[in-house]
Amino acid sequence: MKAPEPALPSSATQLPPLSILIVDDETPARELIRHYLQSYPGITVAGEADNGFDAIKLIKEHRPQLVFLDIQMPKLTGFELLELIDVTPEIIFSTAFDQYALRAFELNAVDYLLKPYSKERFDRAVQKAVAKIRSGNDSRGSWQALQQTLAAAPTLLARVAVKDRQQIHVIPTGDITYIEADGDYVKLHTATGAFLKEKTMKYFEANLPPQQFIRIHRSFIVNVDKVAKIELFEKETYRVHLKNGAILRASSTGYKLLKETVKL
Repeated sequence: MKAPEPALPSSATQLPPLSILIVDDETPARELIRHYLQSYPGITVAGEADNGFDAIKLIKEHRPQLVFLDIQMPKLTGFELLELIDVTPEIIFSTAFDQYALRAFELNAVDYLLKPYSKERFDRAVQKAVAKIRSGNDSRGSWQALQQTLAAAPTLLARVAVKDRQQIHVIPTGDITYIEADGDYVKLHTATGAFLKEKTMKYFEANLPPQQFIRIHRSFIVNVDKVAKIELFEKETYRVHLKNGAILRASSTGYKLLKETVKL
């Protein structure tokens, strides 16, 4: 049974002081949120961003308690942003996303505002966020659960966002030469270097284009466009030579999958 919506405060002064950030690539959307927030004198807008790169800098600088976050943005999506930040503010998604995603938000206790939304719906979202902030619960568990749920959606990755020290890179999947398991991370190998990403091999195996990326071994996923040749190494073990000179090991199962796709 779905839990009842939390009651709205009888007055805005009941809300504790909050620092918030507004992230949306559309100026009217940011202006609407600012307008609705005028009835909450305890809330301070620490900043605004119209893209994910600037938002990450502002979140690190201001450490807001609450972020209004658009999902479908250029440069970085809202989901990619959440994968890259180290702090854990409460999140209210502002989105025109599909119904599958909305169900995922509900299941994982992350609120959302479906555009266009009313002041009443906005107030309910704010009150939910305030309740979570007051409870002291860490939001990162909700984000991780949300991302795991969304990973089951039938969508294929076109790019991967990674953070390398203080730099953020958005890597088109076609630029990935191969992916290597590395403990709790994976290592994305490209022509410009290798980048760590806190995702599983299983995630990439399920979400990369299947005709372009083949899992040839428990430790390797290869971009078939980067394969130069395949050779037998020892019984039921093969070597995959890539065009950049790298040599990867392939299992007999991985070899069969690769041979079905690659025409050498």
